[in-house]
Amino acid sequence: MENTRPCPVCNSDFTYPMDALMICPDCGLEWNPSEEVEIVDTGLVVKDANGAVLANGDSVMVVKDLPVKGAPKSIKAGTKVKNIRLVEGDHNIDCKIDGFGSMSLKSEFVRKA
Repeated sequence: MENTRPCPVCNSDFTYPMDALMICPDCGLEWNPSEEVEIVDTGLVVKDANGAVLANGDSVMVVKDLPVKGAPKSIKAGTKVKNIRLVEGDHNIDCKIDGFGSMSLKSEFVRKA
């Protein structure tokens, strides 16, 4: 695609134009590329098991085996999870894990990769 820019919030390269706006499918941001985008801090601070601050799009590794209800196997320690999304709540990481699909994880069971 030509004339596409990365998302100013999550730095995704998968942005696309729609009418006069640019759209980011990863974080849902819609912005006018001819105007300055003001990034508003949501105040959400999520830390991993070692105390490192996590951000949307980071890669993390699972630090211990995590049993999954309804699944015949657990998520093994050392499993790498790419492109996480931070959300409010008890399970504050949304992600996709190969072999399991969409999951919500607690940040205390992962470390930044």
